[in-house]
Amino acid sequence: MAGLNLKNVYKKYPNGFVAVKDFSLEIEDQEFIIFVGPSGCGKSTTLRMIAGLEEITSGEIWIGDKLCNDVAPKDRDIAMVFQNYALYPHMTVYDNMAFGLKLRKTPKAEIDKRVREAARILDIDENLDRKPKALSGGQRQRVAMGRAIVREPKVFLMDEPLSNLDAKLRVQMRTEISKLHQRLQTTFIYVTHDQTEALTLGTRIVVMKDGIIKQVDAPGKLYAEPDNLFVASFIGSPQMNFIEAKADKRGDDVFLTFGNSEVILEKAKADKIIEGGYIGKDVIMGIRPEDIADMNTVLDVEKDKYTPIIANVEVTEMLGSETFLYMVCEGNNITARVDPTCEAREGDDLKIGIEKSKIHVFDAETELTITN
Repeated sequence: MAGLNLKNVYKKYPNGFVAVKDFSLEIEDQEFIIFVGPSGCGKSTTLRMIAGLEEITSGEIWIGDKLCNDVAPKDRDIAMVFQNYALYPHMTVYDNMAFGLKLRKTPKAEIDKRVREAARILDIDENLDRKPKALSGGQRQRVAMGRAIVREPKVFLMDEPLSNLDAKLRVQMRTEISKLHQRLQTTFIYVTHDQTEALTLGTRIVVMKDGIIKQVDAPGKLYAEPDNLFVASFIGSPQMNFIEAKADKRGDDVFLTFGNSEVILEKAKADKIIEGGYIGKDVIMGIRPEDIADMNTVLDVEKDKYTPIIANVEVTEMLGSETFLYMVCEGNNITARVDPTCEAREGDDLKIGIEKSKIHVFDAETELTITN
């Protein structure tokens, strides 16, 4: 078992394209780290550099106390699970899982013990004599994980391992991977573009864009306190609503105004607007769909939590346990996730409430947070 330390890692290709820029990250032993971001952001390239499958241009990669820049992949004591499973079609499940150990000339008894134990953990012990073509997608992914487990590596690397599975199976396999991490007590590094996977699996999440780390944090903090506009927009589904506004002050109150509407800020956020010198300046207000309420369903004792505005309802989606409202306010598209008892219909002008404590404000030029 081991932690990792990536210091100022760059990856520049011969054509001049820089895929990863100044990537520095310290990963503790037994952490479950997620690399998340849009396609082409450098997350898989970073994973492949850790594995030794991509040569780094500059910087240092440490696994435990060993500098691994020039260490061959087979000598890094890592195991990688690929998106396409990469199983040998002519071999049985048992032989697929045992193959790496046989190459290392591990004793037969030890191979048998490890393969059967891994198969038991992954609930594929009844499939050991079958070949990959006879297995479902989920079972093939378990075999790929089993092949990694039997090596007992210091670090597991997983490159979008669930992207080929259907939605129901992805949910099931997320649970299995989480339980596997708890059982094995080793370091996991997991790449995905799916922010739901990131939020449910990781102890920390690394959000990347254009080869750069935009924020590293625990899932809850990343969701509640994004450092910048990109993280705020990428994490969360439906994504955060954004409205271009101007910061104004009347008496002791600070408002964000847009068109004929205004939203009052609570004192802690107002103080940061004042301290940052943003009064009279353009900013970007962010509010998540679940932090917008239909004021007709809010209890009187809770109404002070919200600042009301009027929005026109364009589309409603009833999903059983919740309703999505797609609205327009002062030319801005707004999505709200509200109580299913909401009676608003297409074309209605609805009084909605913005929860004051949940408002995010970003600098319009730098796109960095002002209030978090």
